[in-house]
Amino acid sequence: MDVKEAIMTRRAYRSFVPVTINGDLVDDLAGCAGLAPSCNNFQPWRFVFVYGPPALEKLHEALSEGNRWAKDASLIIAAFARRQDDCTLPGRDYFLLDVGMAVAFIILRATELGLVAHSIAGYDEKKAKQALGIPDDMLLITLINVGKHTTELKPYFSENQIKGEQGRPPRKSIGEYTFIDRYTG
Repeated sequence: MDVKEAIMTRRAYRSFVPVTINGDLVDDLAGCAGLAPSCNNFQPWRFVFVYGPPALEKLHEALSEGNRWAKDASLIIAAFARRQDDCTLPGRDYFLLDVGMAVAFIILRATELGLVAHSIAGYDEKKAKQALGIPDDMLLITLINVGKHTTELKPYFSENQIKGEQGRPPRKSIGEYTFIDRYTG
């Protein structure tokens, strides 16, 4: 699978069946994240890969009700960073871009491996950080839920979640977000 095919194939599915997670997979995903570009090569990202059942159960307590489907993920990756560990430019939180690029590398590699990697913001940051031992001065940016896709729909899925499982949600046209030489929106 080439990069464009991974981009075209990637979906944020919520229906998972268990998949075996091992150290080789963790090393593979983490290694890909580590190759992402970053300002001055500071590499501000930090990740906790959670796949042991007791650790997953503890982290599940931090999930919002709308993300209860994430309890079926075989692996949850916490992505976090500290602003001062990256370029600090007035008015720019550059560390967010750099972590986002590393997360995208994880998502694309997982897609290439036949897995789903679905990042979310629906969690209680304080509870999640506590469960994972993440210091208070770090920002928990996202949780990436990794699993093997199934077409089985869960009875607790919302109408929008069901639609998202059955077909790719509509995307904006290129003309809605792309401008040449000057923003004209």
